[in-house]
Amino acid sequence: MTGEPIPPEHLDELTAAMADLTGALEAEPAEAEILDAVCAEAVRAIPGADMASITAIRDGEPTTAASTDDRAVAIDRAQYAAGAGPCLRAAATGEIVRVPLATAGADWPEFTARAQELGVGSYLAAPLPVDERLSGALNLFGYGDHGFAETDSRLLQLYTTVVSFGLRTTRRYHRARQRATELEVAMRSRAVIEQAKGILMAVHRISADDAMKRLVTESQHTNVKLRDVATRFVEELSSAESR
Repeated sequence: MTGEPIPPEHLDELTAAMADLTGALEAEPAEAEILDAVCAEAVRAIPGADMASITAIRDGEPTTAASTDDRAVAIDRAQYAAGAGPCLRAAATGEIVRVPLATAGADWPEFTARAQELGVGSYLAAPLPVDERLSGALNLFGYGDHGFAETDSRLLQLYTTVVSFGLRTTRRYHRARQRATELEVAMRSRAVIEQAKGILMAVHRISADDAMKRLVTESQHTNVKLRDVATRFVEELSSAESR
């Protein structure tokens, strides 16, 4: 995207907004909190932006995942209901959509009517690709009829590039940590099951297969998970021995 240079003060504000957003990500908040912060910092970073929202598309269905104002959500919903609008176009094409409401009616009458009803005169949407599970658009709303400037588009493009990378990295980290936790739980479960099997084999002089069958049978009869059956068995035996 080419054009007139971005004013240094706008770049400074964008840099500060991205630094604050990075700090928020380091605190490991929930995804909803992260997306709320993305919206808030976007309003701070882009001149002329009075509200922001994030359209998230999951399984082909758009929803508003975060916003700074309920009016932004209402305008988003008008687009979803119509199946057309600048946020959906930005998400589908991967291109920034810059719209003065005065000229948007021909393409998106439902969106335009709702936006004008709520006092919005300008709109700017940028694609927000994250991963195979989350994509969409970051949407900015302005009360004035300035239509946003080309420099605003470029600022938003810079911002969403950083945001996409940050969200992608954060989601990968959380998935990796979840897998590590699941693996740790699985290893602990396996360990206590093996311990219970060993006790049964020693006490009843049976094979490993027969010991496992006894645990499985108990699990089925009591409708209790095999891991919990084994844990309870080991704990009860340990308690009896300590008396």
